[in-house]
Amino acid sequence: MLARDMDMPEPPFAEFYGAHFQRIALQLYAYLGDHAEAQDLTQEAFCRALQQWGRISRYADPAAWVRRVAWNLATSRLRRLQTAVGFLARQREQHVDGPTPDRVALVAALATLPAAQRRALVLHHLGQLGVSEIAEQEGVAEGTVRSWLTRGRARLAARLDAEVWHA
Repeated sequence: MLARDMDMPEPPFAEFYGAHFQRIALQLYAYLGDHAEAQDLTQEAFCRALQQWGRISRYADPAAWVRRVAWNLATSRLRRLQTAVGFLARQREQHVDGPTPDRVALVAALATLPAAQRRALVLHHLGQLGVSEIAEQEGVAEGTVRSWLTRGRARLAARLDAEVWHA
């Protein structure tokens, strides 16, 4: 940027701000589509200009410097937003189909079992825990767990068999 004549007095920052803020904020609003964000970024650009006002005020067009800084801030903000949106899109869970009728029937049948039998079946078959691991977790003997599994399977089979015949 070309410098002003050194003999020219430095214009007051408040006048400069008042004369150019709205125009730059409006440009950023059109670019970003968010009025508050545009004002925030324009404000940030003017704050940076104020910090260096002694030097920037001598430019031939100090508003061009502020406008460039504001546009750079807006472009950076859009890039960060695009990165964040891309990251979030990759983190979303994949859509899965709803439960099948068999799964619904299994869950309903499991709900009818006594809690100890239900826990033993779920831990053993879905959690893939051995009898000894379940016994340790539940604080019971291994024989008790084997009994829960046997009785639970029998009740579950009877319940599911009854549903098949009634369906």
